Amino acid sequence: MQDDPKTLVSTEWLAAHLKDPDLRIIDASWHMPATGRDGRSEYNDAHIPGARFFDIDEIADKRSSLPHMAPQTELFISRMRAMGIGDGHQVVIYDNAGTRSAARVWWTFRLMGKTDVAVLDGGFAKWQAEGREIEDMPPIMRDRHITVQRQAGLVRDVTQVAAASKLGDYQIVDARAPERFRGEAPEPREGLRSGHIPGAKNLPFGKLFNDDGTMKDPDAIKAAFEAAGVDLAKPVITSCGSGVTAAILSLGLERIGHRNHSLYDGSWTEWGSFPDLNIATGDA
Repeated sequence: MQDDPKTLVSTEWLAAHLKDPDLRIIDASWHMPATGRDGRSEYNDAHIPGARFFDIDEIADKRSSLPHMAPQTELFISRMRAMGIGDGHQVVIYDNAGTRSAARVWWTFRLMGKTDVAVLDGGFAKWQAEGREIEDMPPIMRDRHITVQRQAGLVRDVTQVAAASKLGDYQIVDARAPERFRGEAPEPREGLRSGHIPGAKNLPFGKLFNDDGTMKDPDAIKAAFEAAGVDLAKPVITSCGSGVTAAILSLGLERIGHRNHSLYDGSWTEWGSFPDLNIATGDA
């Protein structure tokens, strides 16, 4: 894999830069409630040296009834300053979760205008499997100034997605499992209809990963999008259940040089809860 400090870096790259004074590492592990796992508790037990914990549910827009919506800039600034993450830092984000939640935090940084940020390829599982150093104590964190410039074009709301669905000027790509996309399996959150946004294409996020949990190379990622019927000549809106795994597709698009993409933050948790929004089932 070719390391890119703006998208994806290897465990070898991180190990070589671990002592860099301007490196900041984030543990972004997040788990669906049904798993019974707790990201913060697991972080407290073991994490990569120097890592800070980013709570996706806490660093979020609390004004919304939807889960872990993108935070307001003021909240993001406050939390990052407290975590000692600021201007001039190279940020590397990892997770220890099957949902690959690190990409969501990578996207959040990008939304805030921060581009020196990458996901750790293979995450904590690969780091541990290689016998690399871990610790169970949090780092000493000193307040650091951070400048934020929100990139509104990277996020879409329900009105914008409804227009894109109707007009077909954007490709909507859904990262959920095929059974959920087709409406054959119930949603994990109660009260949601089953199906997908009309006109959307289905690319389950797992198809962007190798068997060992590392991300596929750009050629294979591009092939996965094309095999899903995605027209990469058009701008793309990524979606999923609640905006977490959609960010994996966003990261994949960035890896193949497709810059014109945005993420539907409310995703199916929002769309599926509105009875007046059309839904589609099956593969169509």
